[in-house]
Parts: sequence; structure tokens; C-alpha cells
Amino acid sequence: MNRNHLALFHAVAQAGGISRGAAAARVSQPAVSKQIAELEDALGVRLLDRLPRGCRLTEAGKILADYAHRWRSVENDAARAIEEYRGLKRGRLAIGASQTIGGYLLPWVIAEFHRQFPEIELQLEIGNTEHVQRLLLEGAIELGLTEGTLESEELESTVFFQDELVAIAPAGHPLLRKKRVTVREICREPFILREEGSGTRAVMERALRRRGLKIKPFLSLASPEAIKNLVAAGMGISIVSRLIVALELQAGSLGIIPLQDLTVQRPLHWQRIRGRSQSPVLVKFLEVVKMRTSPQTSAAG
Repeated sequence: MNRNHLALFHAVAQAGGISRGAAAARVSQPAVSKQIAELEDALGVRLLDRLPRGCRLTEAGKILADYAHRWRSVENDAARAIEEYRGLKRGRLAIGASQTIGGYLLPWVIAEFHRQFPEIELQLEIGNTEHVQRLLLEGAIELGLTEGTLESEELESTVFFQDELVAIAPAGHPLLRKKRVTVREICREPFILREEGSGTRAVMERALRRRGLKIKPFLSLASPEAIKNLVAAGMGISIVSRLIVALELQAGSLGIIPLQDLTVQRPLHWQRIRGRSQSPVLVKFLEVVKMRTSPQTSAAG
């Protein structure tokens, strides 16, 4: 069924006549008559009875007029919905984030985004880097924020923040009283690390391998909070993101071991399916990420 034919028929049905419908649609009366006739030929039924004093809808015409009215309403609703979507008055964004980013960096971003765009629904899935990238490749999320990356030609990656890994120990630990500690010294300590597949662990292990060193942890965990608590309880030491220990450092339950021969800066990435268009919601979310992770904003907390 020709959309233009249906639109003109709707105008005629609403106006109650061909001439008035033509005027409402700003189309000549002969052109309207011709297209209504073409619609009748396509459907194989008469839609209008042409009478000496105008025209009247047939039973078939009344049926079609009802559907044409609903179609027009749906079309208007769709246009309005798209306009609201473009103006960020509605919409949804599914995000994945690794543990450190999702638990310690994104809360500030999400709070600011919600303040600016309260009608937008955000869905956040937290897991390690491998999990987040799998969700991206499956199409379950539109954006992934991770500490590490995996080799995949389907994904494109952009660095948005430089994080630092630090060695932590419980308050009162002998290594905290030293002015300088070597990496080889901490490798002799009992270690608690993130699980295999974690971006934090992968970055740390690469940094140690470059120095010919390796740590064999006595415990591996997926929870940064659990790692901090175990270290604070004196169960061992760990290497974690500086982002996750701000409160513990302030409270004095943990300290940073002053390593003299290891500084690990690691980039944090946002990742997307290569070539996928960016929704207006995603564009604004990334703007908030940039704003909240700029050096000035990060320093301000």
C-alpha cells in the first residue's frame, strides 16, 4: 500500500470531502482524485461513493479510514519519540565496566550524567575485562570501560584516563617504615591478587615480567573490596589501583609501599564495536566521562 495514497485518503476522510482534503493536504483536487482512484484499484474495493453533493465513505472506506487514523497517530508518536530521543528526554544506555572502574570511578560519572539527563535509563554490568568485552561482542552493551584490552578486530579502543598501580600493606607493616623498597623485596611477601582475566592483574604481571620477576599469590579474588580488607587484616600485601584505596589511606588502615624501581601507569579504555554509530545518549555519556576524568576534575574529587 502506497504511503502517499494512504496519507491523502486520511486527509479526505478527516476533512469529509475530496476538495477539503486536497486543501488540507495542499495538493490539487485532480491529483487527490487520481491517487484515491489508484488506491482503490490497488485494493480492489471502492472507498468513496462520488455523489452529486460530494462524496461519502463506503463501508470499506470506513474500515480503511480507521486504520489510516491509527497509522497517522503511530507515525506522529514515532516522530515525537525520536525527537525526544535526540533531545535526551528518553532513552537507555547499557554499559559494562571492569571492577575498578565500575566501583570507584563510574559512580561520579553516573551521578553527574543523571543530574543532567534524569530521563535516561542507565544499565551497568560490572565484571572483569574479559567479561565486559564478551558482552560488547555479543551486543549486550553499547560501551565497555576496562583496565585492559583483548585482541579483537571487532573492537575499537580509546584511552580516557591514566591510572596508577600501587603496592599496599597493612598499617604497621615493616615495608612501610622503609624509605625505599625494591620490587624483588615485595615479591618475597605473601601476595593477594585479582583473579585471572582481571585487567589489573594482567598489567601488573607484565610489569614484573619485564624485570624477570613473578609473583605466585596464595590467594586470588575477584573483589577489590575483599582484597583491601584482607590486606588491612594482615593477611598479605597486594598491588592495586590507587583509585580504590583513597579512603583507606586517609583512614590509615592501609599504606603505600615506597617502591624505588617500579612505577606502573596503566591506561583505562572505553571500547566499542568498530564502526557502530554512536547514539545521542552515548555521545553525551562520553562527554561526561571526559569531564569527570579530566586532571582538574579528578584532583578535585
